[in-house]
Amino acid sequence: MSASLVASLSSRGSIINVFEHFRDELDDYHDRRERLIKSSRDVTSLSKKLIFLLHRTMNEDLTEHDDHALSLRAAARAKPKLQEIQNLFANMSEELPDDRFWRYQRNISPGLQEYIEALSFAHYLEFRRLISYEEVQRALSDETGKPYFPLPLEDYLLGLSDLTGELMRYAISSISRRRGRSKASEVCMFVRGCKADFDVLTPYFRELRKKQAVTAQSLEKIEDVAYAIAVRSSEYDIPPELLDDIVDRTVSNSVHNYDGDDHNRRRRGGRAKDDGFEDVDDE
Repeated sequence: MSASLVASLSSRGSIINVFEHFRDELDDYHDRRERLIKSSRDVTSLSKKLIFLLHRTMNEDLTEHDDHALSLRAAARAKPKLQEIQNLFANMSEELPDDRFWRYQRNISPGLQEYIEALSFAHYLEFRRLISYEEVQRALSDETGKPYFPLPLEDYLLGLSDLTGELMRYAISSISRRRGRSKASEVCMFVRGCKADFDVLTPYFRELRKKQAVTAQSLEKIEDVAYAIAVRSSEYDIPPELLDDIVDRTVSNSVHNYDGDDHNRRRRGGRAKDDGFEDVDDE
């Protein structure tokens, strides 16, 4: 066999080895990507259920007058669910050694943003303020304080922007409680401040502009409700304390009547009206 033929075969073998290496790299990339996408979807699902749990806790006892105690109860019930989601992120970090996170960031972002939305909602209920970037990064770290992966600033901002929609629902549902009008006004001012702060950042984050449009709609809904109540109050010249009593009695009677109707339906073999939330506590 000539030397040229040997060299040719050797070169061909080297090329085959290189392409086999590329094949293995691509297979590993796609397999890892599919696992991360599935984990991100699991995070999204659990985060949505956690948000439902927070709303349901805040609305499960309409006769409760201590809104702060109710908020603390909701935040406490959220902690085990948050830990469950954080365990998923810990497992995802094993798929992201070294600097691989940035290669798969787009596959992780949807779940990460949904988690930040749920985490920030629970944090707001407990502390009445916006969760900081450092606090979110600490939540995405192990017991030693080592981050599972770096928290992208864009995902942090987009997750917080989604929070305003949940605050809108919280504000409107709070209207039916004693001192709920002042609570709605407080949330309205908070959402207005968030929108003003985030508007400054829209030139730097393309997706944030779309989120801000939704935030503007949420703010408008809160303002419309607050305005309608203010107008009605001025029409009848009702003192705030008396208006709270009227709202309180109305809600109490509604809850009592609903419970009675529900009991009668059950005695007749019917089903109670679904409240629209999944029972996430038993999962």
